[in-house]
Amino acid sequence: MSAPVILWLRQDLRLADQPALVAACHDGPVIPLYVLDDEAPGPHAMGGASRWWLHHSLHALGEALHAKGSRLILRRGRAEQVIAALAEEAGAVSVHAIRHYEPWWVEAEKALARTLDLVVHDGNQLAPPESITTGAGKPFKIYTPFWRALSHHMPPDEPLRTPAKIPSPSAWPKTETLGSWDLLPTKPDWATGFEDWTPGEDGAHHRLDQFIGEAADYEAKRNLPSEEGSSRLSPHLHFGEVSPRQVWHRVAGEGGGGSSGGRTFLGEIGWRDYAQTILLQYPRVGLRSTREQFDTMPWRTGKAAKADLRAWQRGRTGYPIVDAGMRQLWATGWMHNRVRMIAASFLIKHLLIDWREGERWFWDTLLDADYGNNSVNWQWTAGTGVDSNMFPRIMAPLSQSEKFDAADYIREWVPELRDLPDKAIHDPEEAGCRPEGYPGKLIGHREARERALAAYATTKG
Repeated sequence: MSAPVILWLRQDLRLADQPALVAACHDGPVIPLYVLDDEAPGPHAMGGASRWWLHHSLHALGEALHAKGSRLILRRGRAEQVIAALAEEAGAVSVHAIRHYEPWWVEAEKALARTLDLVVHDGNQLAPPESITTGAGKPFKIYTPFWRALSHHMPPDEPLRTPAKIPSPSAWPKTETLGSWDLLPTKPDWATGFEDWTPGEDGAHHRLDQFIGEAADYEAKRNLPSEEGSSRLSPHLHFGEVSPRQVWHRVAGEGGGGSSGGRTFLGEIGWRDYAQTILLQYPRVGLRSTREQFDTMPWRTGKAAKADLRAWQRGRTGYPIVDAGMRQLWATGWMHNRVRMIAASFLIKHLLIDWREGERWFWDTLLDADYGNNSVNWQWTAGTGVDSNMFPRIMAPLSQSEKFDAADYIREWVPELRDLPDKAIHDPEEAGCRPEGYPGKLIGHREARERALAAYATTKG
């Protein structure tokens, strides 16, 4: 029998449209391997909500592999060291993997390639990010021209089929047990509200099936928190349980891809590719502002700022739309996209707290926490990114709440306000009917705006 081949799995936990798996099956017996590496990512080691998802996704993948006569090997440690050790143990000389663009994975791939034959495949984007360039051959910094250029490469290639059989080695290496990794919360179990999610490849395609019938209405409903207008595919896409090109072909072919809603949704899939392009240019985008002007921004610190940050995290700001979003996040591991923007803007501009504090909180609490998307989106909101909303454009959360008809959303997540009429629920303090158990506003909108603009003025000169 030929030497075994290691299939290095990361955020690509699927068997269909898995180019690394297909190539590995052609080369020899396959050892599918997942390494839990908490060292290489540094401050971006996987957060608590993501670990919950990972446990269930790996369990589902292990069962899918077993059905194909294969196994999932689990190891923990520094990825390149673990893989090198397993290769020596199993007699493998080559590794197949899907390319990743997070800076720690880029470095791990470089390190591994020095000792083993590492073959990386494109498969987690609509197109390889480095292939979408300006006329001068430079990577794009702004989304709109990037999306225009990416669109010229669409549709993407047809997805690959799941291999009919995955060849197995003559002897399987030892594996750690999933339960020994303690990925699930127990004391206390704060993930009881996650039960509506179904991690894994089957769950991803079930959710995609549901969204196909809703995609045509995406543009009209995606900004309405009280409507179920989002695809809710983001955790499945982050963990690679479904590929972007699988989603593209289903939506374009069956889900009203020619409608305004379908086109808008496909643009959001393109935004994921855009975030990877930014990672290639700014690997530390999750740690520092890409506009140097903001290095001198006088963000609030100290005891009062910490108390405000805690109130924001707990959904106790006195702004119902913000509080509803933050409570939804804690309970379900997800937050409506429009409300994410409102809550993020509130932290940065109303509370004048460094965007990195919000990025860290979302990183720990979002099931779809993705280094590229999370970092680029926070910098877009903060005005610190290369393509971002200007800082002086300060979102008014109270008028946003009313504009996007968030009354029923607020009633669901802020039960203290459940009995208030629509006209009062967006701003019960102004309406004079704030219930005793609901907090007053941390700061008024006008006062917050003036403070934010004054702080911003100090960075310009």
